[in-house]
Amino acid sequence: FTSTRDSRMIHSLFTINTSGDVFLEKHWKSVISRSIIDYFFDAQNKAASPQDIPPVIATPHHYLISIFRSNIFFVAVCMTEVPPLFVVEFLHRVVDTFEDYFSECSETAIKENYVVVYELLDEMLDNGFPLATEANILKELIKPPNILRTVVNTVTGSSNVSEVLPTGQLSSIPWRRAGVKYTNNEAYFDVIEEVDAIIDKSGSTVSAEIHGYIDCAVKLTGMPDLTMSFMNPRLFDDVSFHPCVRYKKWESDRILSFVPPDGNFRLVSYHIGSGSQVAIPVYVRHSLSWVGGTQGRLDITVGPKQTMGRTVEQVKIEIPMHKSVLNCSLTPSQGKYSFDPVSKVLAWEVGKIDQTKLPNLRGSVNLVTGAAPEDTNPSISLQFAISQLAVSGLKVNRLDMYGEKYKPFKGVKYLTKAGRFQVRM
Repeated sequence: FTSTRDSRMIHSLFTINTSGDVFLEKHWKSVISRSIIDYFFDAQNKAASPQDIPPVIATPHHYLISIFRSNIFFVAVCMTEVPPLFVVEFLHRVVDTFEDYFSECSETAIKENYVVVYELLDEMLDNGFPLATEANILKELIKPPNILRTVVNTVTGSSNVSEVLPTGQLSSIPWRRAGVKYTNNEAYFDVIEEVDAIIDKSGSTVSAEIHGYIDCAVKLTGMPDLTMSFMNPRLFDDVSFHPCVRYKKWESDRILSFVPPDGNFRLVSYHIGSGSQVAIPVYVRHSLSWVGGTQGRLDITVGPKQTMGRTVEQVKIEIPMHKSVLNCSLTPSQGKYSFDPVSKVLAWEVGKIDQTKLPNLRGSVNLVTGAAPEDTNPSISLQFAISQLAVSGLKVNRLDMYGEKYKPFKGVKYLTKAGRFQVRM
């Protein structure tokens, strides 16, 4: 349905903690009653986990569009039908901005900086439409909080909002402020890939895809113009760019050409799917058998594969056991394990995998007296990180700078980690 009454995209924003308390609300025109959030709570009660709450909830007169980040729900209320991804992207920008300003986006950080939060939200959205969402512009408009400024503002009653319009806001490059100066000129790029995969009982891949992104920390004087080329740009299935990227140049030459924002930003996000191309960097050998009665044997080994000789680190395994499991008596060859008797989650902090001595966890699983083993075994969730490897094979070929005379310091790092990685037992 559409309404001629109101063309605003985003009408209100509510932030809710995991206990269900609304600790901040912002309305861009008229106030919408807090009771609208009851529809969100209904959906939350039906969902098994915060990630399973539908991102778009239609109510009789509104749409609720939400994200869950940093243990906080950000719920936007829209009066008319709007492109949901547009709103979702805006909400992520809000969280990114809070993290940039307060170094974390937590309930405490938001409560301690209510004034700055409301000033930011006023600048980021104009009459319901996103306006200034670039960190550079916002920092010129609204000074980030520090102890001295907070004290002065409290005493004098002044605000953090600048009297003058940011220089970038009036240029054709709104994401970069004018007159940037650094003594050390440097540009660092992190190519990060998250592997989402489902591996079946026999070790075959049911589905696998890679969500990748290139995060940048650019501290360059003046108005540099950068180009980045890749060894194998055809790998990209689906790409989304920061507004600074010249899209025509990418379409014709598969080269990223851009005037970078100042500071930290995400240059590009990409997706690589179609199963067969995705190399799975770890494997799990597992068995859970029921000896008889109420006792079972569990044996799990985890090892690397297709990692180009790189070490697999930060390995963690979680198994949500069936409700009938009473306790586990296991021996890990490395790391430590824990079993939560309430949530029934078995967690094993493995750490680093040594290829000469693969980590193993084995022992007995005991059921509640009188309970029978379930027909199906639980799935294993896996976390890991491999530095200096992009599992897709993506490689930055070269990075060149034009428009400035100095020689900057440049660096590219690669990281592969698990997204939603499940192994069926």
